[in-house]
Amino acid sequence: MSALRRISLKYLPFADAASDGLPMGRLLRLSLFQVSVGMAGVLLLGTLNRVMIVELRVPAVLVAVMVALPVLIAPFRALLGFKSDNYRSSIGWRRVPYLWFGSLWQFGGLALMPSALLVLGGDVVHDIPFAGEVLATMAFTMTGLGMHMTQTAGLALAADRASDEARPRVVALLYVMFLVGMGISAVLIGWLLADFTALRLIKVVQSAAVVTILLNVIALWKQERVRPMSKEERAAPRPGFADAWRDYVNDGSASRLLAVVFLGTVAFNMQDVLLEPYGGEILGLSVSATTFLTATWAAGALVGFGLAAKGLAQGHNPYRLAALGILAGVMAFSAVIFANPMNSVPLFFAGACVIGFGGGLFAVTTLTAAMTMPAQGAAGRGLALGAWGAAQATAGGLSIAIGGGIRDLVNQVALSGSMGAALNDPATGYSVVYHLEILLLFITLTALGPLVRTVPTHPRTGAKLGLAELPA
Repeated sequence: MSALRRISLKYLPFADAASDGLPMGRLLRLSLFQVSVGMAGVLLLGTLNRVMIVELRVPAVLVAVMVALPVLIAPFRALLGFKSDNYRSSIGWRRVPYLWFGSLWQFGGLALMPSALLVLGGDVVHDIPFAGEVLATMAFTMTGLGMHMTQTAGLALAADRASDEARPRVVALLYVMFLVGMGISAVLIGWLLADFTALRLIKVVQSAAVVTILLNVIALWKQERVRPMSKEERAAPRPGFADAWRDYVNDGSASRLLAVVFLGTVAFNMQDVLLEPYGGEILGLSVSATTFLTATWAAGALVGFGLAAKGLAQGHNPYRLAALGILAGVMAFSAVIFANPMNSVPLFFAGACVIGFGGGLFAVTTLTAAMTMPAQGAAGRGLALGAWGAAQATAGGLSIAIGGGIRDLVNQVALSGSMGAALNDPATGYSVVYHLEILLLFITLTALGPLVRTVPTHPRTGAKLGLAELPA
């Protein structure tokens, strides 16, 4: 049995993410909060987006405003992380209360969501002006707040419990679980809503609310150590957020990292709503073929996660690995651009795969850098992770809107003939966005450069690459 256990630990994916403070069983259980957040993300940004526009005939502008609400809450993740750093309870919990209340907000928002959307779409008769808009705003705001609170506190708890050596693999595992949650939820929810009715919408979304609370309760159960606190300890003065933020950005490294995360996320995510339309409109791919792009992108992202976990575990500089992800992104967008004049579908799919690889490598390495950044004064790990999440989520939401807007604006001008016959083509708008992303990646690389000198590199010798280093 002992030999069998050694073999299983050697070849089990992410076996090395476990540590004495965070055994594998407990880590996998904790990672379920990422599954629930991924499920909520699919509902907000995919399924309900489409249902509101197509089935419920809600104006696209109003849908865009509703979907943007969770993004507007993202900057408060830094405050939520700071609060979880300094929360005091009689049993000594800091992260679990925020995980619990985040779960309740997420549950409440999803439970209210279908009824609010039916009122918004006019399927429910009422005499209250703007009732649908108010209810939908409440539902999206509650769900978005719950997602941000749950993810910030969950990541901070994982970072607290993981050892320094295992932390990079923990980050990669949590990212993979987020993708797993999105993938499984997209398939199941799409299948359940194939025959759309108002009653089925209520059943599916409210069932997702119940699953959310179940997953998150299982995830947080007995995860944080109980450390009883006296009344005097709980009443002691606490640092203010302004003081903690000042300590966090004091040496300049943290603020530069946030700028890098923001710029890099914008650069990688502007194509999120354009890649599939580009394949269909410009390269003439079928719906099934363009849908396969998501799987291609995810495969590249998983490889990026695996490389990040391996490199960081060997002691490589996280900022150098992030730069590798940025350079991969430059090559990927170049491949997507050249796929049109070369009429090469394989080149297009290769570009999509490498976009996932570069974006995944960049995200995991910058998150690990935020996790491992030394504490400064009142600034704790929760504040650092909250600030990273705020920069990443805000940039992700804004970049999608910016990318779609630039594409529409440029195509409107190009197809009118104002830019000349050579650019009178629907591919022009897409090309401008992809070129702008390449420019932003080079700007991100410039901003990243000084950070490389702030982290010493101590690679481990004798490390081997095996299945344990790969995410799946």
